[in-house]
Amino acid sequence: MFEILTSPDAWVALLTLTFLEIVLGIDNIVFISIVANKLPQKSQQKATNIGLLLAMVQRIALLFAVSFLIGLKNSFYHIQFSWFTSEISGQAIILFTGGLFLLYKSTSEIHEKVELPEHDKDVIEAKSITSLSKAIMQIIVIDFIFSIDSILTAVGMTNGIGQKPGDALVLMVIAVVISIIIMMVFANPIREFINKHPSMQLLALSFLILIGFMLIAEAAHLSHTKFFGQEIGAIPKGYLYFAIAFSLLVEFLNMKLQKKEFMLKKSKVNKK
Repeated sequence: MFEILTSPDAWVALLTLTFLEIVLGIDNIVFISIVANKLPQKSQQKATNIGLLLAMVQRIALLFAVSFLIGLKNSFYHIQFSWFTSEISGQAIILFTGGLFLLYKSTSEIHEKVELPEHDKDVIEAKSITSLSKAIMQIIVIDFIFSIDSILTAVGMTNGIGQKPGDALVLMVIAVVISIIIMMVFANPIREFINKHPSMQLLALSFLILIGFMLIAEAAHLSHTKFFGQEIGAIPKGYLYFAIAFSLLVEFLNMKLQKKEFMLKKSKVNKK
């Protein structure tokens, strides 16, 4: 089952996906913390840990469900025009719908973070919570909303990787488990880092736009879609990994430069 881990492509996909799962899960941690903070002090840590464990279980269950739907490869409807042809299958519909959802979700999240950064937080803070069971129920609902883009991201990053049908699912489950464990252990440091560098979260949302386009292109390729006689080809995953790695490198260099400039300004102020 774990032969997929002998592939270099699989390791690149796993590391990239784990990073994206952590960054995209920051909002989840923030909202779980808001909910937990409404409880008595002794119950807060318990609610946070239970919330993250339920998040892991819920995401793995969704991964199995989505993977099953993506396995529906046989076409059931054919579209035939002089300029456009396509063979519609369950797999193509899931990938195409997922791609559209990621495009919508990422652009709306970017808009909200830039224009209305406190909107979701205000909505959750306005809700009253009186018991641990109520807090956990709200955490489950919140996580379900945040799980959808996380799962679709996993599908986009791993679809087509491996020789066996279950290879991609193994990678996705491992990435989700690792990311949740890291968030449970380092929740506060990760949250502080993202709050200090909000551009990192915007960068991750921008990656979702790339992944959304890739899912749409993948759906068109798997359904043998042709525009004016030209069939849409698959986008190699290596292009996506390179774009993400290059963007992260630029961002880390930018962070290092900003830190250097801050230290120089601080030293000048101290000299005065």
